Amino acid sequence: MNFTLRISLIMMLCLIVGKGLFAQEVEEEDHSYKPLTLKLNDDGSKYIRFLMWHQIWAETNNLSNGSDFSVTPSIRRSRFLAFAQISPKFMILTHWGLNSLNPNNMTSLGSNGDAPQLFLHDAWGEFKLNDALYIGGGLHYWKGMTRLSNQSTLNMMTLDQARPFAHWHSLGNTDQFARHMGVYAKGTIAKSFQYRVAVNKRIAPANSLRGATSYNGDTTVSITGSGNGVIEGYLEYQFWDKESNKLPYKVGTYLGTKKVLNIGVGFFAQPNGALNKVTGEDQNVAHFAADIFLELPTSEGNAFSAYASFMRFNYGENFVGRWAGTGTNIYAHAGYYIKAAKLMPYVAFQNGNYDGFSDPVQSLDIGANYYVNGHHAKLTLEYHSITNQLSDGISDVSQLRLQMHVFL
Repeated sequence: MNFTLRISLIMMLCLIVGKGLFAQEVEEEDHSYKPLTLKLNDDGSKYIRFLMWHQIWAETNNLSNGSDFSVTPSIRRSRFLAFAQISPKFMILTHWGLNSLNPNNMTSLGSNGDAPQLFLHDAWGEFKLNDALYIGGGLHYWKGMTRLSNQSTLNMMTLDQARPFAHWHSLGNTDQFARHMGVYAKGTIAKSFQYRVAVNKRIAPANSLRGATSYNGDTTVSITGSGNGVIEGYLEYQFWDKESNKLPYKVGTYLGTKKVLNIGVGFFAQPNGALNKVTGEDQNVAHFAADIFLELPTSEGNAFSAYASFMRFNYGENFVGRWAGTGTNIYAHAGYYIKAAKLMPYVAFQNGNYDGFSDPVQSLDIGANYYVNGHHAKLTLEYHSITNQLSDGISDVSQLRLQMHVFL
């Protein structure tokens, strides 16, 4: 039995033992939850809603390089979000926090060096014209391309967004941590058709990841064209239960409380967004995608959840960036929620065929969630691997990740 498998079994045993302890606690303690809401009138139609969450990780080193086994703790996310509905016609939302704080980037007093700091994730306001049209603007998350591009980090089915972040393909290239500055429109038509479109301005190229140049060593094309405008959108049809689009954050799994079948299409376009350094000419950046999401409850309260997407990226000839490259990407995941055990095992797979790489970029995630109290308190154990990683000079990565997620 190899070393990685032994460690996997040990960590899985810890999760199972922990499950038993939590199960005993559930019988003794009240874990019921009510949203943190401040009502501003008697009937509660005017309110301020507060959300807080932490995601604490224990992550092994890269098990593929043969080095001694080690585990590093980190705070993957620490966030605070508030939104206010003080009129049926308008609302505001503010979201701030930090990402990826670990012992290697902490500083002595928390304010020196280049440690992760609290920063603004979302800050936008919105006006309602009618049920079919809402208009908003600011630093926002009303994104194009796919459902997972708009994914909430509160209720993911997998431990985290699939890596490489192909669904968050613009992260750090044209936006600030998957958020653009711009205006958006959203709405629902005939109860089943939802849409979101946005017109944004990209961040300054000098502030983007490595100047938004290629990560494959080929500097022929870079995402530093003269075009500053970004247009993106996502359209979906909902066949069964209807999902809310009050907020942009898409649910990963409903744990059997909804019966959902949605199909969607999306796009992302940045005219003159790429620069060919050989010819000196700008090239258009244009991506397209289609996806499908299924949540199918059973009579026992269990649920099957699945998602699949196809994405076609065009950054310019042979471009390969940190998250994706010119070419195609196929992603799929599936999981089964076992209500009696409060467990959801899952598997996720990603395959990226990019023109600038001779071999496909593939990732595999195998894991399980244990729900202490639904998505409000859960533990997740996952084996994560990437073959032919896009960046950081490391070809293959495999590691174990354990997450404690608490959301109020």
